[in-house]
Amino acid sequence: MTAQDQIFRTLDPVRVVETLGRLRMRIRERFEGTGLENVCAELIAIAQETGTRSLAIARPDTRLRAAVGAIVVSGIALFAATLIQVAGRAEASNDLFGILQGIDAAFNLLLVVGAALLFMVTLEERLKRRRALRALHEIRSIIHVIDMHQLTKDPWTEVSISQPTPSSPKRDMSAVELIHYLDYCSEMLSLASKVAVLYSQSFPDPVVTETVNDMERTAAGLAQKIWQKINIVHRSLEGRLLAGEPLPQGGSALRSDAPPVL
Repeated sequence: MTAQDQIFRTLDPVRVVETLGRLRMRIRERFEGTGLENVCAELIAIAQETGTRSLAIARPDTRLRAAVGAIVVSGIALFAATLIQVAGRAEASNDLFGILQGIDAAFNLLLVVGAALLFMVTLEERLKRRRALRALHEIRSIIHVIDMHQLTKDPWTEVSISQPTPSSPKRDMSAVELIHYLDYCSEMLSLASKVAVLYSQSFPDPVVTETVNDMERTAAGLAQKIWQKINIVHRSLEGRLLAGEPLPQGGSALRSDAPPVL
């Protein structure tokens, strides 16, 4: 596989961070100082940490492997020595009861040593899995933070005829601003799931992979709700055009900025 093929077959953490950086600049140009920009900045920080963490998780832990190897060899040696002693006692005993007792003791010892060896051999994998799941929890949390920021960004002013109450959320965005805001949230959700994929790409553990897949499904479901809102605003703007009504400022751009290409 050439280096060019590798670029298109794996996610590059550097490219993901660059794409998030461009998205943050686009958010700043339209909604400078808002919470959405701060969330994007935090997602960039997580993506930068993810690049380092995922490589560290994928890297073999030589010190742990050496310690586990020494313990495994010692355990096998201890088991062999004990087995020799049990076999010697069984040979010295002429009765059937003594022989069966020796076999039972050897079998129980084999089970204990086998379980201990299995625990030690899979120790590195379990430690890496715990580190990956802890990091994925941060990404899962920020996905829901992004959803909280778009929660009250409904096309209420476009389709509702009721009056707001004193407890109603503030809705002072124009239709076009609302489209841009929701589009940025959708892109951020997609990129957050790509940050999560970096862990399953570096450490293809079944538990980690399933966790990443679940996060992708969650992000896709939230993005689908956002695009339903965008479609409502689009239809409202198209209805204004057909009716000959003037569009709000910036209304000539019915589509948000195209997302950057990785």
